[in-house]
Amino acid sequence: MSAVLGISGGYHDAAAALVVDGVVVAALQEERLSRVKNDPSPPLRAARACLSIGGIAAPDRVVFYENPYARIERVLVSLLRGFPRTFRQFPRAIGAQLGSKLWILDDLAEGLGVPRAKVTFVAHHEAHAASAFYASPYPRAAVLTVDGVGEEAATAIWHGTEQGLREVAHVDYPCSLGLLYAAFTAYLGFAVNEGEYKVMGLAAWGSPRRREELAKVVQLSSDGGYELDLSYFAFHTDTELGFSSKLEALLGPRRPAERPWDLETAEDRAYADVAASLQALLEDALLGLARTARKRTEEECLCLAGGVALNAVANARIAREAGFSRVFVQPAAGDAGGALGAAILGAMKDGAPRPAPMRDAALGVAVDAGEANMLASALGFAVKRVDDRDAEVAGRLSRGEVIAFVDGRCEFGPRALGQRSILADPRAAATRERINRAVKRREPFRPFAPSALAGTELRWYDEPGDDMTRFMTTVRRAKDTTLGAVTHVDGTARLHTVDPESRFGALLSAVERESGIPVVLNTSLNGAGEPICATAADAVAFFAAHAVDALVVEDVVVTRRPS
Repeated sequence: MSAVLGISGGYHDAAAALVVDGVVVAALQEERLSRVKNDPSPPLRAARACLSIGGIAAPDRVVFYENPYARIERVLVSLLRGFPRTFRQFPRAIGAQLGSKLWILDDLAEGLGVPRAKVTFVAHHEAHAASAFYASPYPRAAVLTVDGVGEEAATAIWHGTEQGLREVAHVDYPCSLGLLYAAFTAYLGFAVNEGEYKVMGLAAWGSPRRREELAKVVQLSSDGGYELDLSYFAFHTDTELGFSSKLEALLGPRRPAERPWDLETAEDRAYADVAASLQALLEDALLGLARTARKRTEEECLCLAGGVALNAVANARIAREAGFSRVFVQPAAGDAGGALGAAILGAMKDGAPRPAPMRDAALGVAVDAGEANMLASALGFAVKRVDDRDAEVAGRLSRGEVIAFVDGRCEFGPRALGQRSILADPRAAATRERINRAVKRREPFRPFAPSALAGTELRWYDEPGDDMTRFMTTVRRAKDTTLGAVTHVDGTARLHTVDPESRFGALLSAVERESGIPVVLNTSLNGAGEPICATAADAVAFFAAHAVDALVVEDVVVTRRPS
């Protein structure tokens, strides 16, 4: 038996993944156990949890998701080339790179109790490519990896075949679409590596009327290439901001992070226009890259990975316009997925077969319903066990309740796919407003997703489900306003299609029997600034602190006692 543990971390969204004899046994982000959002720390908790799930005392190999020595060399060379403009960045960068990051492989060996010789690494974008291609159902595919930066590359095109992955082309730092989007995320007042999806949601509220100005910031070429005018950015010279004063001179002052959003004001609508212009620019750039990948590889299928591949709106446009018959994006496409790619590459190097295609993302720790029962009872909540959990939930949803829903093993990646979800009726727009305001406590422009029973989605959406809707990594256009709580202002929804044979599919069938539609509003089970819940304790704590009507953990139903 061969057990290979993949590890990502050091910058954001650290994770671990375990592959045993070619089977993906477990994958889990560190944040789910540490309860620190986007935790970058060496994922020792997640790694030990993966080993426990697999019944493995110690892995045969540990594979890190990038070459730490090449990364450090790139950072130091960049700092030296930029001196003296980079002088403010020197102390922090030198301390980080020559401290914990330089010794990450040794720290993993010590923390996991394995010999240092068993801890190796793969290249960052190769790990991304492997996480996309080897998790896909395609025997051959073009692969496009786009993120902030790895060792040197920020974008790469790969060709995946039965013989493995071969790099076709790449674009190096500092020309990075990921860092472009991050800089504008900061400009709009959101946290980098956390608020990018907020920018995508905000974009739908604006118009891309600032494209002419943004054409000065990023130049696109007809062959899929792109070039950033670095005078508008500061990620290579400053420790705090990703953009320079020149960008503010072009677009106006940055938005204060602390000010509440109000899209009824002209000022915030102007920021929404910036977001819409950025989104349009990103889509054009990615479409050009995808078409180049199609031309260079002559493949019919495309796999996407890297943090930028979590942009569901861009993914939908690529699927429509890039010339591929099928497109796949696995649910943990960002840095967390690098752990999965590293584990798969290490296992295949040891002679293991290619894993089976990923069919669901329930790869994390399982929930303990008995623990939920005990904790909720101790806190004075009303607790009962039910014989027909699905009928119980369906009935409550039909009465307008908002349900915290916990089932089985937690999902890998940032999407709630029916294991750690908040569920509600998808029809009334007022439900969206209630959950945003009273439950999630977040910006009012943020949308929610529909989870629909696969095979029924054409009743509400313009196109059938595909390889991406399984993991909620693309969007569909709604035919009408029937599902008002899960339709964004631009008429789209981040559709999740659910296998009728799955446990979540059984719940949706019960919902259909109760309400006539096999669809629910589905959003992640977490509060503002918190990771998605993993354990029963997390779920009970969430219920105690947030205004949901009931908590359902397997067959345990928790409600509040009448006052």
